[in-house]
Amino acid sequence: MVAASAYIANDLSNREKKQRPKQETAKPTVFVEIVDNSTVPVSVVESGRLIAKNRIEIFSEVQGVMQQTQKEFKPGAMYSQGQTIVSIRNDDFYTDLQSQKSNLQNLITSILPDLRLDYPDAYQKWDDYLRTFDMDKPTAKLPEPSSDKEKFFITGRNIYTTYYSTKNMEIVLNKYNLRAPYDGVLTDALVTPGSLVRPGQKLGEYIDPSVYEMEVSVNKSILNALKVGQKVVAQDPENSALKWKGKIVRINGRVDRTTQTVMIYIELKGKDLREGMYLEAIINGQPIDDSFEISRSLIVDQSKVYIVTDGILSLVHVTPVFYNEKTVIVQGLEDGKQLVSKAIPGAYAGMEIRIFE
Repeated sequence: MVAASAYIANDLSNREKKQRPKQETAKPTVFVEIVDNSTVPVSVVESGRLIAKNRIEIFSEVQGVMQQTQKEFKPGAMYSQGQTIVSIRNDDFYTDLQSQKSNLQNLITSILPDLRLDYPDAYQKWDDYLRTFDMDKPTAKLPEPSSDKEKFFITGRNIYTTYYSTKNMEIVLNKYNLRAPYDGVLTDALVTPGSLVRPGQKLGEYIDPSVYEMEVSVNKSILNALKVGQKVVAQDPENSALKWKGKIVRINGRVDRTTQTVMIYIELKGKDLREGMYLEAIINGQPIDDSFEISRSLIVDQSKVYIVTDGILSLVHVTPVFYNEKTVIVQGLEDGKQLVSKAIPGAYAGMEIRIFE
């Protein structure tokens, strides 16, 4: 009876072993894409800040009390070319200038009798100069001497020294009124009417709001594809619908030693541009022939990618040519190869996989 029971139990165990299926190792499923090399366009997106191309820092070269002009000296004030931006009281200096003009006039008057006797040919032109001398207008240029003797005679009477001192004072007088060199806007004002202004003191900043420059850095690998005059599109990173057309106006001749980048300068014009805005510049470089664009996450050890051959992963070498923000353009892949298009955790060469259909 015991022997029969043992036989039945052994028979059932053998049947269970025969019916139990063998466990198969689960193969990971991967996504692939077929390599098709072509000419891939290079597009670089870099950000930079707008700076007015025409800007001046307003400094005073003279001393005096600032006066009120037709417009308030405050940020945002618009001025036309030639309009007075800053006016400094010049009463004392103007009086000194008039006194200097009078000295010049007296010196010329004093030489006329001698000219009539010793240099009759020169008398008429100096007499005409004196008759047209206007104290309220800029001092006219002195008559040219007809001979060395005349020149030495005029020099000995201190006329040239007085003349040039007068002209210098007229130049300084103009510095009491600072005029707009072009149509623009005041962006910074550091003084107010009634303030005492001193030589060398900064008064404010003035810009031309019609044209701006954008400074961006690009990788030196794309430098050969850039040139002065090349068209560029800039956009607002917060609103890609706002775009402006520009062009490259300068390319720096120096490569930054730390970042291996080069500064380029883009000129932009258009509505709604403001100094200090950050924009993105879309720069199109030279297209790369016989290349393929892949995700940067697929690069292994900086120069390898996985491909699938007969259901098995293998690593192949590629040459990264250009890196974008999320992708990289590579060369060295054969057309028709099945490239793994999504990174596989724990992947290794020789791994058996299943391709997602």
